[in-house]
Amino acid sequence: MQIQDLPYPDPGVPDARSGPRFLWWLFRNQLGGQLRSLAWGLVHFLSVSALPFCVGFAVQAVVDRSGTRLALAGGLLVLACAGNAIGDTFLHRAAITNWITAAARVQQLLARKASTLGSALTRRVAAGEVVAVSTGDVEKIGWFVEAVSRFTAAALTILLVCVGLVVYQPSLGVVVAVGLPVLALAVLPLLPRATRRADFQREKAGRATELASDTVAGLRVLRGIGGEELFLDRYRSASQEVRHAAVRSARMWSLISAIQVLLPGLLLIAVVWHGVGLAREGRISVGELVTVYSSVMVMTYPLRHFEEIAMAYSFSRPSARRAARVLSLRRATSEDGSLAGTAPTGDLYDPAAGLLAPAGRLTAVVCGDPDAAGRLAERLGGHPSSTEEEPSVLLGGVPLDELPLSAARTAVLVQDKDPVLLSGTLRELLDVPASGDVDAREALTAAQCEDVLAALVQGSLGAEDPLDARITERGRSLSGGQRQRLALARSLFTDPEVLVLDEPTSAVDSHTEARIAEGVRELRAGRTTVVFTSSPLLLDRADRVVLVHEGEVVAVGVHRELVHKEPRYRAVVTRETESVLEELEEIEETA
Repeated sequence: MQIQDLPYPDPGVPDARSGPRFLWWLFRNQLGGQLRSLAWGLVHFLSVSALPFCVGFAVQAVVDRSGTRLALAGGLLVLACAGNAIGDTFLHRAAITNWITAAARVQQLLARKASTLGSALTRRVAAGEVVAVSTGDVEKIGWFVEAVSRFTAAALTILLVCVGLVVYQPSLGVVVAVGLPVLALAVLPLLPRATRRADFQREKAGRATELASDTVAGLRVLRGIGGEELFLDRYRSASQEVRHAAVRSARMWSLISAIQVLLPGLLLIAVVWHGVGLAREGRISVGELVTVYSSVMVMTYPLRHFEEIAMAYSFSRPSARRAARVLSLRRATSEDGSLAGTAPTGDLYDPAAGLLAPAGRLTAVVCGDPDAAGRLAERLGGHPSSTEEEPSVLLGGVPLDELPLSAARTAVLVQDKDPVLLSGTLRELLDVPASGDVDAREALTAAQCEDVLAALVQGSLGAEDPLDARITERGRSLSGGQRQRLALARSLFTDPEVLVLDEPTSAVDSHTEARIAEGVRELRAGRTTVVFTSSPLLLDRADRVVLVHEGEVVAVGVHRELVHKEPRYRAVVTRETESVLEELEEIEETA
């Protein structure tokens, strides 16, 4: 896989049982790129390692006054330098390719998982953790995956150089062969502590990211209640904790780096001390001494990769663990589904709550708890709100969890209470999979978007057709009611078999709400529609009204009937809290 071939047609099914298993899975799926990186790494490192032998050979040729051997040494130096340049160039290219393709694979897997779980993802994993995994963690995972091949090439080079020095000059070669492994393994006792500090830093950073995400999301509310400074102080405190943890982690890695500099220097001193003694005794030549000394100097370069691989693993392990946690989340049964074919039709039924939405009817659901209403709406769309075992929602008697994901999404569309509008033109906003039976103009009219279209045309220079008017990021230039109506028009244009709307008119005035209620009823005639609302204007136009209390259906009827007979329904719809509570107390005492 090359960078220009991204994205992957299929990123594969990851091994998300643990962080190390996930890293190993990524490595196996890039075996071709890893082998290329290993090959070019060997060319590069071996060419660098050959330079001391060429220099020693040239020095000895000068001592012996041999022009032929000096010319040969010059030719060998040219070849070694060429191999160094070529190997380094293609090693860098292969390493960057491995890094980017590994990161891209992880990003595709995370995007696919987010698409599969929908809004239920942030109910199982904190939003800040999802952000941390999809940004900084992806880079650290890619770093470790690509560093493995370079480390392997460096380790093999050190092994070959040690063997070569022992054969070339046994007296000094043995010293180097014993010293280099000691240098490589000397930092191992410090790695567990460095890893713990790195894990602690990543944990603090994830917490700070989560806190920042929550603060930004609720900034408008915080300003309204005067709590902005309180949360900013919390974030400042969290960021300081991250800074202190980063400093402590950096101190440990600085100590490891210092050891990696100190020990090779000590080895050089030992080699020179012993080599000078051997040269005085006539047991080695000057060229051999220069060769061994230069080899030790050059070996400090591949030795740095031992530190890098340790650092890369220490930083990528918690990142891989978090990524594996997100990727291990599953739908209630199978993500692929066990049933094939087109989506079924019929009544929509939730066994957990006892909620029935007859086919072809407009059903309104009243629930006193907005959060519970949101979770129920998600469950009707096939998105379980928790990891607990719960019966699947049935569509025409078929469990949604057993349908292929594409079929389930086609059959049931859920619009939550805070829909997102992506930037672009209105035509692009409505460029969604649809049945084709509903025209875009009809959907916009039913959602009462006339004034929204006028505002978009006025704000877009040169846009004569409202569909060519541009929408800013997340529709920030529009009011809450305007964004809500455009999102409703998009859902109506899609025209799914079952449409679930969670508070679709909470941000519009009563006159507009009444027209929207009538428009939705007419446009969705013959289709199954479920509306979660407490608005009497919507409830009065529903074919069937269901009251859900504490997660279960407690009353079914029509609006005018329930408002007179059911105190709990009246408490939610008319907000007559105190009188209703007194009435409930009287009923309980009588019972």
